[in-house]
Amino acid sequence: MTRALSRSRSAGPAADAAATSDIATAPPTRSAGGVTARLRRWSAPAFVFVLVIGAWYLVSYVFLDESRRFLMPPPQQVLTDGLLGDSAQEMWQALGRTATVALTGLLIAAVIGILWAIAMAQSRTMENALFPYAVVLQCIPILALVPLVGFWFGFGFGARVFVCVLISLFPIVSNTLFGFRSVDPRMRDLFALHHPSRLTVLRKLEFPAAMPAIFAGLRISAGLAVVGAIVGDFFFKQGDPGIGILIDNYRSRLQSPELFAAIVLASLLGVVVFWFFGWVGNRIVGRWYQQ
Repeated sequence: MTRALSRSRSAGPAADAAATSDIATAPPTRSAGGVTARLRRWSAPAFVFVLVIGAWYLVSYVFLDESRRFLMPPPQQVLTDGLLGDSAQEMWQALGRTATVALTGLLIAAVIGILWAIAMAQSRTMENALFPYAVVLQCIPILALVPLVGFWFGFGFGARVFVCVLISLFPIVSNTLFGFRSVDPRMRDLFALHHPSRLTVLRKLEFPAAMPAIFAGLRISAGLAVVGAIVGDFFFKQGDPGIGILIDNYRSRLQSPELFAAIVLASLLGVVVFWFFGWVGNRIVGRWYQQ
């Protein structure tokens, strides 16, 4: 029995090394659960997309006769006459101008909104003094302000950007303030033990903790900025046309395929901007923040 024990002890390290080498050289296997989760994630939107396209064809070819089919042209006509037709180049150029206006307004709104929220996070008095005006700004009907915006800033690029800022400002302010107020009180107590300055607390505690909420506000405001750029196009019909001006022109000329194509492009712009800020947020805070 002693000999058997000594043999097993002497063979133990060699067996462990062999097992370790087998594990190291084993090919990595893809988790079946991860593949299933990805399929489930993409299959539901794809199924809804197929249903929407099917309903579109049903309305175009079943509920509308040929003389009234211009009210909802079928998808292939929108694709060939709108996105790939003679007006495609004009449409893509207008989409680029609208994207420039929307992103410029979103950037300005982000800077103003974050600074506004930082000011309100300093004390409850500052919050009580400034937050009602953020709510008032959100409740003002933008269409009622459009004539004043035209008087103040003209009817060009600046006026369109100003409308984007007005529409997209409030979600950034409210979400950033929520992020600052959601810091763990125990972390605040831990920081207070070292008697840091207010700037240190803001830079090393509050701002990192508020990053998920800030990116949530940016995702909401990104879509609103696109809406603001299109609304500005509808009312400030001067200079190089954006996608909103083209939508209004196609409507007045009863160019249904081009109208639907322009609407689809405008929607895709909002989706892309929304997705982009979601991707950036996951890259920055996804490593340590559980969504």
